[in-house]
Amino acid sequence: MKYLLFVFVGIVHILPLGSGKAIYGSGVSQRNFQDIKEEIASYGDVAKAIINLAVYGKAQNRSYERLALLVDAVGPRLSGSENLEKAIQIMYQNLKEEGLDNVHLEPVKVPHWERGEESAVMLEPRTHKMAILGLGSSIGTPSEGITAEALVVTSFDELQRRAPEARGKIVVYNQPYVNYSSTVPYRVRGAAEAAKVGAVASLIRSVASFSIYSPHTGFQEYQDGVRKIPTACITVEDAEMMSRMASHGTRIVIQLKMGAKNYADADSFNTVAEISGSQYPEQVVLVSGHLDSWDVGQGAMDDGGGAFISWEALSLIRDLGLRPKRTLRLVLWTAEEQGGVGAFQYYQLHKANISNYSLVMESDSGTFLPSGLQFTGSDKARAIMEEIMRLLQPLNITQVFRNGEGTDIDYWIQAGVPGASLLDDLYKYFFFHHSHGDTMTVMDPKQMNIAAALWAVVSYVVADLEEMLPRF
Repeated sequence: MKYLLFVFVGIVHILPLGSGKAIYGSGVSQRNFQDIKEEIASYGDVAKAIINLAVYGKAQNRSYERLALLVDAVGPRLSGSENLEKAIQIMYQNLKEEGLDNVHLEPVKVPHWERGEESAVMLEPRTHKMAILGLGSSIGTPSEGITAEALVVTSFDELQRRAPEARGKIVVYNQPYVNYSSTVPYRVRGAAEAAKVGAVASLIRSVASFSIYSPHTGFQEYQDGVRKIPTACITVEDAEMMSRMASHGTRIVIQLKMGAKNYADADSFNTVAEISGSQYPEQVVLVSGHLDSWDVGQGAMDDGGGAFISWEALSLIRDLGLRPKRTLRLVLWTAEEQGGVGAFQYYQLHKANISNYSLVMESDSGTFLPSGLQFTGSDKARAIMEEIMRLLQPLNITQVFRNGEGTDIDYWIQAGVPGASLLDDLYKYFFFHHSHGDTMTVMDPKQMNIAAALWAVVSYVVADLEEMLPRF
């Protein structure tokens, strides 16, 4: 998640007044901000109704229970797997049966990688079997494995300084965890950087804020013109142990075996459902999460929770008999974990209508108790979002933070569409991220209720305002 961006430069089409007019560009609205504040404040009773239904009413715990039904039955949902396609078909039927509008599947070609059997054993200075998880798209080892001495480093800079020592060795990275964005490059680029200095494989300390001897998988990228070598994540504990050993001059020998294979791209789908707009159906507020996951745990947190509160937002709005002026579109992305593959293909298919997108939203950082909303957009749009978040005062969650983002919506944000994401406890999130620990046990139904209420209020009000969010 969260590192692939696509930049599109386009011309913003200014919609005519009276057709869900936008307050940006040359079509600047004559309404002043006080008028907009009063319009938003008028949604107070609607916001309370959504909150009461989600948190205290008949819909409480519904998103949790729906999610449990799916992930308990299907399990993890790796790109290209039968599990993912089974989950997509189940969700398609669920959305159809609920009576949402325009339920359909949009075809996508997605990567297909399987990890196979894998193991890593430290042979010297003592025998120790290590817990590992191969990284997505890694090649496998020969059937007999790779046995080599380890070179332990704590940074790419150290690897470069010690490049003459790396040839023929397994590079072990023991980079400290700072935060996800600054630490994840070791997972993404670790194999390629090790290969450049002649290493035969790489083992990377899991990108995790906490560990109970848990390896964390994820996507990695080879580089054109650089030899591909097998790569896997190891636990924080084993990375630190080998770092201590190496600091004392101890020789470390590891045998690595990986049966990983890459196959031809597979067929998959983005799953789409809507509440059609009552006045400006061609204009869109998009709410989303991704349905795929890694192949360990259940993919309940990443990103089952985000996908299911996005579905729940539409359900809450429909249950209350509400129909916003603009179309509220749910998209459940496929192959997010491989770098936003499904979202990129959706963007290519729909970007001609970019002027009709008022806001794109993605929940892909957990559905723990929200701290507020992250938002990327113009100052004028931010001021509007701050007023909308005041409607969440009954939940005491009203803050608007910067840097709204998500792998699947970043294509739109980079092209100028306002974007929003849910912000909650990221430190806790990375306890479980991409690990065997990502199960329903992580999820809290009460916190999901609150996250769904926030998601529904924000998406509905933006979709129902007289004007689209301003881009400038």
